[in-house]
Order: sequence, then structure tokens, then C-alpha cells
Amino acid sequence: MNSKLTPVTVIGLGPMGQAMVHAFLDKGHPTTVWNRTASRATELVAKGATRATTVAEAVRASELVILSLTDYQAMYDILEGASDALAGRVVVNLSSDSPKRTREAAAWLAKRNAQLLVGGVMVPAPVVGTEAAYAFYSGPRALFDAHEATLRVIGRADYRGEDHALAQLYYQAQLDIFLTALSSFLHATALMRAAGVSAETFLPYAVDNFNSVSSYLAGAARNVDEGRHPGDLANVIMMGATASHIVDASAEAAIDVGLPSAVKAHYDRMIAAGRGNESWTSLIDAIANRTG
Repeated sequence: MNSKLTPVTVIGLGPMGQAMVHAFLDKGHPTTVWNRTASRATELVAKGATRATTVAEAVRASELVILSLTDYQAMYDILEGASDALAGRVVVNLSSDSPKRTREAAAWLAKRNAQLLVGGVMVPAPVVGTEAAYAFYSGPRALFDAHEATLRVIGRADYRGEDHALAQLYYQAQLDIFLTALSSFLHATALMRAAGVSAETFLPYAVDNFNSVSSYLAGAARNVDEGRHPGDLANVIMMGATASHIVDASAEAAIDVGLPSAVKAHYDRMIAAGRGNESWTSLIDAIANRTG
């Protein structure tokens, strides 16, 4: 270990937590670890990490305490008993939760004389510490600047602003796209399989579709920010008809219609609002509940 590098404590040794510890150890950071199931630290200790026997010991070991937990409730469950050790600590919570819960956590830590940096790691565990890894952060700018070099060990550190909830929102927004895309692929695959077409046969067409979708995003973002939705190429009425056909095809195939029905509902709302001749990008107003 390099005594000139910032010591870190990592609490939570699931796959993501373990990957971060490996990255810190590889870079020479003195690293203390704690996990409810102590055996998860065995390999890391053999590599050079220090195993804390209690949460309080883990927190006191480093000014920078990184949490890799299921959600923010887990933070309370674990740190409540170590409140006296939190004073002067910077807690980087990389757990997922709602924006409201995130802001509440900042206040909870402040009452214990600790500060919160919120993070959202946007890659799976095997990619942590590589050039492809990145994470969103938000909270006090001075706090981020002081620890950016250490956080870069995990991956590129993208600071999004002072509001603690911003990193959480960026994280959730990215996963909104990711999870919906995965479900849409599985739904489309189920539709094809109902007709006897294998997933492998359908795959290259799905890949081509996913690759082409990105070409629409720049124009869509411009329309949304400008509040202009010219419908000369693909208007709501035309796209809505297709959405309706997908629901019908799904029902005929006896597969779940929840996902295509949700998409169709956005088109239906815009048509009902008299905005059927606008571009599909106008659906942003249906989603944001501003169709009037």
C-alpha cells in the first residue's frame, strides 16, 4: 500500500463492492473493508485489505467511507450503531434509491457531523476500474473536488451538481432507458417466438434496430428542449396506429400486453388532446402530464 494515497473504507462487499476494493488495492490505496458476512472479505484481506471487526472501526479507519449497499435503508441499518464514529467523515453512498430518500440521507448524516456525496456507478462489477467505467456524483462541489482523484479509481467521475439527488436522477434515468430496452427486446422476442421464430433468428434484426435508435436521439432532444414537435415525418396518429397494432398482435399471440399498452396510452392521450399531427417527440408532454 502507498501511504501517500487516500485511505478508503468500503462497506458492503457484494460483487460491486468487491470490484471497487480490488480497484483501490490495485492502485495502492490503504483499504479497510466491512461486511455483515465477514467471509466475503477473506480474499480481499489476502490481497492487502484490512478487515474491520465492527462498523464503527471501519468508519474510523478512513475519512472517505464508500457504501455499496442495496438501498439507503441499509445505510441507516448499518451506520445507526456507529453514529459516534461518523463525525468528520465523507460518506460516498453508491446505493440506489429515490431522490427524496437521498436528500433525507444528506440531512441525517449532517446531524452526525458527516457529509454525503451521492454516487451512481453506471457499469457492472467486472467493468469497475477500467477505462469504460464511469459514475455520476452530486453533492457539495468542494467535497467532490477534494476526493475526485480517489473516486476516479472506480471509473470516470462525472459531477452533476450540488443537489444531492442529481446523481441519483441521472442513475435512475439511465436505468430507465436500459431496463425498458431490455424488456422491449424480450417482449418483441416473445412475439416472434409465438410464431415459431427463434430468438437467435430474430437477434440480428433486433441488434440493427437498437443500433439505429440512437440516430433519432439528437433531433428528439432538440425538439423537446425547444418545445417544437413538427410532425411531417412521423406524427402521433401514424405512430399511434402502429402502437395499437402491436397491442393487437400481442393479444393474438397470448403474450403480456402491459408494455405495449403503456406505450399506446401515451399516443392515445396526445390524440385525445388534439395533438395527433405533432411528432412522436411530443409524447414527452403525455409522459410529463402536460398534454393541455
